[in-house]
Amino acid sequence: MEIRKHYFETIDSTNLEIKRMASDGAAEGTVVSAGEQTAGRGRSGHQWKTPMHESVATSILLRPRVEIENVSRLTLIAAMAVADAVENLYNLKTEIKWPNDILVNRKKVCGILTEMDAKDNRVQYVVVGIGVNVHTREFPEDIRDKATSLDLELEKLGGDVVPTSREDVDNAIWYYFQKYYDLFQETEDLTCILEKYNQRLVNRNREVRVLDPLGEYTGVARGMNERGELLVETFGQLRAVDSGEVSVRGIYGYV
Repeated sequence: MEIRKHYFETIDSTNLEIKRMASDGAAEGTVVSAGEQTAGRGRSGHQWKTPMHESVATSILLRPRVEIENVSRLTLIAAMAVADAVENLYNLKTEIKWPNDILVNRKKVCGILTEMDAKDNRVQYVVVGIGVNVHTREFPEDIRDKATSLDLELEKLGGDVVPTSREDVDNAIWYYFQKYYDLFQETEDLTCILEKYNQRLVNRNREVRVLDPLGEYTGVARGMNERGELLVETFGQLRAVDSGEVSVRGIYGYV
């Protein structure tokens, strides 16, 4: 896959622009990034505004040659790419809250939204949108205790630190994503990231509550498998949890 980048100072949503480009026949690997996003969306339809030059707002067009049921794994590929980008650019340790929340000091620094267009049970295209808090200093009250930015976390380290750059973060994300994506297309599973993902998994060996529509239960998260499912041990048995069906919460707070 070849990366082809487009930048807009202001846009409604990088995901929406990728969809428009996809309808016009844009090639796989087309990336749209923006300085400001006025109508971005997060998971569950939550609004994700990106003030001018504060955060990374970027999306990619994919036309994967994989079975439709395996497409959701691309979200976890994106999570690993963001974690690698942050750690290799700055002196910050990242963790992942399953399935795809990137944490620094147990606070969320990144949001990922993957959307798919399909026809006759075949993938037409996939959009992966990524937002990373880089220079953000203030957050809405409802997420203030859960969110952070790269600048805020680097300041806590004190001393001389590498200045953050939205462009550097953007470029690094797609560098690592491209590497993992090419491997993923060969296997259609997550063996290419599995070991590194589980090393970063903040839920691992912690008690979690599984919010299953068929009935909530608690257990101990033991790690992710190659299908992207979280393995939760309860009453001595492992249960595979699919992120598309349930959500997982920490027993004592966000993680």
